Amino acid sequence: MLPFLKLSFLLANQAIIEAMEGEKMVHIIDLHAAEPAQWIALLQAFSVRPEGPPHLRITGIHQQKEVLDKMAHKLIEEAERLDIPFQFNPIVVKLEHLDIEKVRVKTGEALAISSVLQLHSFLASDDELRKKSPLNLRNSSGAKLHQFLHMNPSTLGELLEKDLLNGYSQSPDSSSSSPLSSPATMKMDYFLNTLWGLSPKLTVVMEQDCNHNGPTLMERMLEALYSYAALFDCLESTVSRTSMERLKIEKMLFGEEIKNIIACEGAERKERHEKLDEWIQRLEFAGFGKVPLSYYGILQARRFLQGYGFDGYRVKDENGCAIICWQDRPIFSISAWRCRK
Repeated sequence: MLPFLKLSFLLANQAIIEAMEGEKMVHIIDLHAAEPAQWIALLQAFSVRPEGPPHLRITGIHQQKEVLDKMAHKLIEEAERLDIPFQFNPIVVKLEHLDIEKVRVKTGEALAISSVLQLHSFLASDDELRKKSPLNLRNSSGAKLHQFLHMNPSTLGELLEKDLLNGYSQSPDSSSSSPLSSPATMKMDYFLNTLWGLSPKLTVVMEQDCNHNGPTLMERMLEALYSYAALFDCLESTVSRTSMERLKIEKMLFGEEIKNIIACEGAERKERHEKLDEWIQRLEFAGFGKVPLSYYGILQARRFLQGYGFDGYRVKDENGCAIICWQDRPIFSISAWRCRK
């Protein structure tokens, strides 16, 4: 229904193809291996490479074995059809519990890592914050939400404005907006350092380009209001309001994300979306250097939107990264990285 993931797959695959030019053994780590379409398209692109296809190995990480089994079946079937040497290495685990030793990068392999909407979950609080009383957190957030429900629109608007100016309702786990000083970045730093230690030739990161990890409840609520309004507008432009699939997306995906952003705190608040600038700081701090997405890749993405009639969507090139927008509202960012030695 929405083109965001397809655009991400297209841009990521183009970056991988360019980075792996001339490589005979390619290993890709998919940090959330739920969608085989991206790698089927990559297999097809490798099959027509002038120097011939490489030996391709994909390590897929997912917490459900059934999802990995389905992906393995589809990819092996496509690789056999294209006559490409291929291996699929499934790792059944929740990403935050990944034992990096199970990844097994072999000598001579050129490594690429694909992270689609996964890194922000590592910004959740560490063990100390998990020990906070759920009752206290529920009362704190619940009292504010109860207050919202009994306000007229003008009063709510005034409160939002006042809160943004005065830093009202500080979250217990948001002591700083700086990605390098927040106490909740310990897991993130460790995970990024672990990825850096694998020496990937390329790492492609897709994240929501929204500030849903602000230091105040009111700030997160206002940001969520704007960004999810844009997503609902995307659906409105494409899908009938009576569509059951649309209702499921609105309730089970967007609705649950909104609830998590506004009503949860501590380790329970997983949807900690941040702007591209914050991710650039983190990745550079972890030893990664930006690889500009090629003009050809950006052009392909724009042609895709035009060809499928996705009016209202934009792909902006921002200092070598791609920002996918609805009208002028940034929704997702896609960036590519290499290891700095």
